[in-house]
Amino acid sequence: MLHPSYTDLMKVVNNEVEQGEAPVVNSRYSIVMATSRRARQIIAGEDPLVNTRQTKPLSIAIEELNQGKIKISHEE
Repeated sequence: MLHPSYTDLMKVVNNEVEQGEAPVVNSRYSIVMATSRRARQIIAGEDPLVNTRQTKPLSIAIEELNQGKIKISHEE
């Protein structure tokens, strides 16, 4: 099981959406694409935006998304 779960990550990403507006993310696929893109950036040498004990780029990207350090836009 992933911690945080997809559901928790979707809540974090959509927390700034006002009632009646379309959510930024409405599928697991969007979460996977955003975190994998960020993980590739970390692999390429970008510095992580969070302090964590995690060493795997995907785990770091998930933690960044969970803490609100990265945002998902509608264009993704």
